[in-house]
Amino acid sequence: MSDFSAVFTKTSAFSLAGVVLLGTVAYLASKALLPKDTRWQDKYVFVWLAFDALIHFIFEGSFLWHSVLGREVNTGTGMFAEMWREYAKADFRWGVSDPTVVSLELLTVLGAGPLCCFILYQLVRSDPARHYWIVVLSTAEIYGGWMTFCPEWLTGSPNLSTSNVLHLWVYLFLMNFLWVIIPLFLMVDSYTHIAGTLRSVQRSAKAKKGQ
Repeated sequence: MSDFSAVFTKTSAFSLAGVVLLGTVAYLASKALLPKDTRWQDKYVFVWLAFDALIHFIFEGSFLWHSVLGREVNTGTGMFAEMWREYAKADFRWGVSDPTVVSLELLTVLGAGPLCCFILYQLVRSDPARHYWIVVLSTAEIYGGWMTFCPEWLTGSPNLSTSNVLHLWVYLFLMNFLWVIIPLFLMVDSYTHIAGTLRSVQRSAKAKKGQ
């Protein structure tokens, strides 16, 4: 416990509080925008995607602002630069505008963020076409997580700090594992819907031929 308290700063607290705040906003948006008869599963999907979009646009968008056009987090000023310097204590690449990380974040902010919003729109309209786009989004986010950490694992993780509980289990594990396990669940759920619908159509077509 002393190891945790030694590295847990005010910036850590404010950053994690910001994550909780965005989750609360996502939940309130689901209450305000979804039809009353929406399935509970779809309500959870909405909350996740709204939270996902806010993280991409606000948190990761601020990282991009401090990491392009010659800028970097380690020399940036302001609240978000301070927040990312805190995260960079766990993964040093985020402080120095690492090209691989910045490239992935460009796709995340400019691609995944808007796609989240599009799927949210489809959820509000109860459009089943969302399941295709959920698979696309989930695949991209799982791939992004892989490309963020696989190069580190292959080279002995020289940029990762795993020496304390906060950096290893909160910053590196929790804040990244969520973007693997939840997209994986969403992908499986949407696959079930897509495959089930197509198989139902196929059975109907065979039944008509057999009449």
